[in-house]
Amino acid sequence: MSLTLTVDGPRWREHLESVATAHPGLVPVAKGNGYGFTNARLARKAQWLVERGHDVHALAVGMYDELPDVVQRWHGDVLVLTPWRPWVALPEPALARRLIHTVSRVTDLRDLLHADPTARVVLERMTSMRRHGMAARELWEAGDLLRKHPGARVEGLALHLPLGQGTHLGEVTRLMNDYVAAELPSESPAHRPTVWVSHLTDAELATLRSQYGDFTFRPRIGTGLWLGARSALRVTATVLDVHAVDRGDAFGYRGRTAPKSGHVLVVSGGTAHGIGLEAPTGEQTIKARAATLARGGLDAVGFVRSPYSIDGKQRLFAEPPHMQASMLFLPHGSRVPEVGEEVDVRVRYTATAFDRVVVTP
Repeated sequence: MSLTLTVDGPRWREHLESVATAHPGLVPVAKGNGYGFTNARLARKAQWLVERGHDVHALAVGMYDELPDVVQRWHGDVLVLTPWRPWVALPEPALARRLIHTVSRVTDLRDLLHADPTARVVLERMTSMRRHGMAARELWEAGDLLRKHPGARVEGLALHLPLGQGTHLGEVTRLMNDYVAAELPSESPAHRPTVWVSHLTDAELATLRSQYGDFTFRPRIGTGLWLGARSALRVTATVLDVHAVDRGDAFGYRGRTAPKSGHVLVVSGGTAHGIGLEAPTGEQTIKARAATLARGGLDAVGFVRSPYSIDGKQRLFAEPPHMQASMLFLPHGSRVPEVGEEVDVRVRYTATAFDRVVVTP
């Protein structure tokens, strides 16, 4: 009686290993809701990749508050993607040795080194996404500051690039030149400078590795790793109740009336799970905008397509989803599911909280 994510374990694990094999230096990302799996489960699976012999030395989390979910299940280094700020409390020494801070402002680097002269840091360079990062001049200032703190460990440069903007090679090359020119101190003479990157294609990574043979590139991958094998993932909800209605019968919290005879189905999954809470997709096409307008028009008259499918057809919400359950309208002539039957649900994994995650052996 729950919203359930069922994972085909063998197929999912095969996909994880294929990604790890294709991306040496892989940095799995476990953040937010853990892509629907929870961050704790992803940390355990990242550790499993290490045990399988893959080149995975660091795990990335989104925020410092997510560290407790992963540090007992993952035994390697942990990179925090959100840049450090002075109000962030530093961890206990045992965790501090494994923790890599992202730093995007020189003033924050100064404060961090004052609080912990042995901190491990990745310096984030501003990219065309313009979210966090230092300008070229600030990298020079950071280098001067770090040379005064020989106990600190510079773990490399972070580049967070935009999606869907064509090739990134020209931009990355320019940013790499700034990194080299800043002459940042390294951990040791034998330490290869490292670049932590997001949203590069496999072809772009291969080109950069050939052009910068004396650098280590560590791709940070979340969606493509955990959700890349969509055929291995199935989301289902339980039919909790079924009620026959005639045209004009009232139902639901708001006393809506049935437009025609049929059935009202009560199924598991509601706003507490993320059902019916649509996140912006960022699509810019005319078709996508037209679909948004169409959904708005449907909402105005009370007919909204739900993510629930019965016999391969998406069904309409009978009314807006409730907190833990939803009501669907099934017109006369459709097959009526039995109470207890499972129906398919199409969700956005990064915005959904599942009651159960079941991974088959």
